[in-house]
Amino acid sequence: MNTVTAFAPASVGNVGVGFDILGHTIAGPGDRVSVRRIDERLVRIAAIRGAAIELPREAERNTAGAALLALRATLDLPFGFEIEIDKGIAFGSGMGGSAASAVAALVAANALLDTPLERAALYPFALDGEAVASGGRHGDNVGPMLLGGLVLATADRLGPIPVQRNLECALVHPHATLETKRARAALAGHYELREFVAQSANLALVLAGCHANDVELIRAGLADVLVEPRRAPLIEGFTAVKAAALSNGALGASISGAGPSVFAWCDGASAANACAQAMRDAFARSGVASEAWVSPVAGPAAEVVA
Repeated sequence: MNTVTAFAPASVGNVGVGFDILGHTIAGPGDRVSVRRIDERLVRIAAIRGAAIELPREAERNTAGAALLALRATLDLPFGFEIEIDKGIAFGSGMGGSAASAVAALVAANALLDTPLERAALYPFALDGEAVASGGRHGDNVGPMLLGGLVLATADRLGPIPVQRNLECALVHPHATLETKRARAALAGHYELREFVAQSANLALVLAGCHANDVELIRAGLADVLVEPRRAPLIEGFTAVKAAALSNGALGASISGAGPSVFAWCDGASAANACAQAMRDAFARSGVASEAWVSPVAGPAAEVVA
């Protein structure tokens, strides 16, 4: 075997209250990456398909390529990799597209190693790949993709968070693009200490609610008071879309990753489906077309598919 294909699912980064450290995967959309083991001691990208914009073909400037360069260098491998990427996540969607390419490439390449690494051991290389696109080593997208489900991802550690089976996510992607670097630029400026205290309290409530299987704790905490107010103006119709989710029973709703996608957590699939439709209708009233997915919060991990 010298070629492996892996699939990495989309994700909801930040989950509102866990900026750069909390995320979960979504069943449905994702990236497929095929990796071939080659004798040359290098990493090259042979093809990128399905991208609406031209993505870098130089390995060091591509998230998948950078991740495998880091893997090669750290393990001092006597061989290299050739990569083909099939994009299934829209650019600038807030659904972890850059992270998915990096993680799928790593999972495929790992299967080609003589002694494959544990999933968590791939985390530093995934961060190296993610940093190419976002400018920072944050794991709220790559961590959940590596392990599946809801994950707390710190600078050097991944912590899976237990999630009840009936906790569902409605994710709505408006047909618009918001580049991560622009969304991060909106966060510059002064913050009050009380904002950090409130956000920390909300994160604690959500994590406690997940561990205790208590949706009311989750409902009490799932409100982003730190980042959302600064990014919401970048998303056409956001206020109405969030209101639509909450009025249809969502436990909470906020911006997925850097946006412009919007997510809502719900108690049960029927509530999530109702929220998804209401959110799409709200986007439509703002003149914005959209698409939606409903998935368990405990979504899938990246996996080898061929």
